[in-house]
Amino acid sequence: MSDVTAAGVTREPAALAMRIGVVAAEAALATFARNLDLDDLDGGVDFEGAIGPAEWPLFSLVIDTLAEAGPGDGRTLDERRADALNDLARICMAARV
Repeated sequence: MSDVTAAGVTREPAALAMRIGVVAAEAALATFARNLDLDDLDGGVDFEGAIGPAEWPLFSLVIDTLAEAGPGDGRTLDERRADALNDLARICMAARV
């Protein structure tokens, strides 16, 4: 049985997961672009207050996954989220290439 459909779309689970991840990342970046300004990040930002309740679940899933603290990471959640936005932008740009 082939992992490619008649339309040429791969059905390989890892490839599907990657495509889902890219779509989620692009949706989160678009949500950020619609609701926040990069200048807002300098003074700290209330991410949850700035993102509407309908868009918050997907946005927080993506951004908080990228903002996960590692051992010894002393940054606040908002600091990690701000850094995660840079990672998110790089992911979306890389997916376009």
